[in-house]
Amino acid sequence: MVLEGASKPGAKILISGGGRCNVTNTVVTEADFWGGKSTIVRRILRAFSADQAAQFFRELGVPLHAEADGKLFPDSNRARDVLDRLLGELDECGAALCTDHRVHAVTRDAGVFAITTSHDTLRAHAVVLACGGRSVPKTGSDGAGYAIAERLGHTIVPTTPALAPLLLGDAGWPRLLSGVSHQAELSIRVANVHTIRLTGSLLWTHFGISGPVAMNASRHWARATLDGKAVAITVSFCPGQSFDEVDARLARFAHDRPKAAVLTAVSSFLPAAVSAAILQRVELDPEAPLAHLSRNDRRRVTHALTDWPLTVTDTRGYNFAEVTAGGVSLAEIDPSSMESRTCPGLYLVGEILDVDGRIGGFNFQWSWSTAAVAARSLALR
Repeated sequence: MVLEGASKPGAKILISGGGRCNVTNTVVTEADFWGGKSTIVRRILRAFSADQAAQFFRELGVPLHAEADGKLFPDSNRARDVLDRLLGELDECGAALCTDHRVHAVTRDAGVFAITTSHDTLRAHAVVLACGGRSVPKTGSDGAGYAIAERLGHTIVPTTPALAPLLLGDAGWPRLLSGVSHQAELSIRVANVHTIRLTGSLLWTHFGISGPVAMNASRHWARATLDGKAVAITVSFCPGQSFDEVDARLARFAHDRPKAAVLTAVSSFLPAAVSAAILQRVELDPEAPLAHLSRNDRRRVTHALTDWPLTVTDTRGYNFAEVTAGGVSLAEIDPSSMESRTCPGLYLVGEILDVDGRIGGFNFQWSWSTAAVAARSLALR
């Protein structure tokens, strides 16, 4: 029996991937995830791989195709097809789906669980918590599962939004560039120590930045802030290129095209609107010939292109986050079965666990893998 708190199931599936549902990725490894112990994550992912997940959906009648960065989408590009086939398979398996049955409490006594819902109290020898986290609470994942798991003896690693857009305090600048996107590299320093570099598409918005690279960075900013650590994010508009490489490129540009404006040179790296905004911020005339700049001014441009500080003030929160970081500690779960080590008969799968993946279908794969491991174990009870 599946107890669904909402009147209609699968809201998160329907909104995922812009309504197309990025069900998994062509290659999924433990390196695509944060939180949890990597060896445990690897073991679970190998138990039900991305290839197996793709085959599972194809067998359900949902053929998939790969897009940029290995993202796998249904050929129909309709999330509704994914949900409909999952619900159809659920029905064919003989399981009961009870919508509008919000679970208020789960208790265990003498090996039997009592599940109190908005309609009645049910009893079972095994319970699976697949409640999601706190992201997009309007879909039903409002964090209630954490309280249930905690009352049953589990430790909850404090949660934060992940895969969320970032708010910037740079007055006016994001609005000036709203709608412009380009490739970028974000560097994150926590407590003045470099922790991670992320590369991908960045989208400027009226509130700050979004796009895959910003959303991937959001969990790191939020986790450091949660821990009370100073965190700084800088952007390089020239991914994969060092300061010296970019400076040399500008010098060559000035030599080869001595009459070219600074704006023309900088726009060879990124969109003209961003180039103009950067030059405005470093107080250089965009129409001045690059060849006329002093070495120091040219290096100021290079520094702006390779290490521009972003004044991040917050994420956009759970309402806009695609996933939740934190959750039930993986140390309290048996990875061979997803059964609780503290409460026999209780299984935990998906986003409720302290594991979150980067953008690109990885969090769905975590859900499929953990659910498959739990299902195999339940079938042997």
